[in-house]
Amino acid sequence: ETTACLPLSLLNDEGYIAFCESDFVAIPSGILLHYISGKPVFLNDPTYPHDGIVTLAHCTAPRKMDGKNLEDVEILTHFESDYGAAPKVKFRSGQEVTVIVPDFNEEVWVGFKGRIIDSPYFPICRSQVDIEIEGDWRELLKEMRGFHWMMAYGDYLREIGYALSKVDIKWKVIQ
Repeated sequence: ETTACLPLSLLNDEGYIAFCESDFVAIPSGILLHYISGKPVFLNDPTYPHDGIVTLAHCTAPRKMDGKNLEDVEILTHFESDYGAAPKVKFRSGQEVTVIVPDFNEEVWVGFKGRIIDSPYFPICRSQVDIEIEGDWRELLKEMRGFHWMMAYGDYLREIGYALSKVDIKWKVIQ
């Protein structure tokens, strides 16, 4: 008896796009971010931004977030069930990231850039990352759409905005 957390991490490391929870609101943003960045993406549960920082977490995450190198990892249990094998990926401190906040109506997606400042150990899903938000983090509080967000290493805000303009989804960048 186990969860899919570790196999999903390994599949993403090998270049496949694999997500848990069948969140058909967030999955299109993950597919888009994966193909624009050419890298694995991190589907995550956001916390509310506070003091310019947002914590993102999930019990699975790719280790090859830069597309090549394996990040350090600990294998823990799945948080909610306390069984199985879930990777706690230690995201690269100082790394610039792009985060997409899709909405349920596929009308307006929100995006922002940030920088990783920590991979904390909170009593929440195992792979955790604290991101210092670039821009007005209070504006992000007004834009808490959807349930899952997507994150990738690098800056892809311009490219995402261009792609979304082709499918009539508005793109709001937190600045």
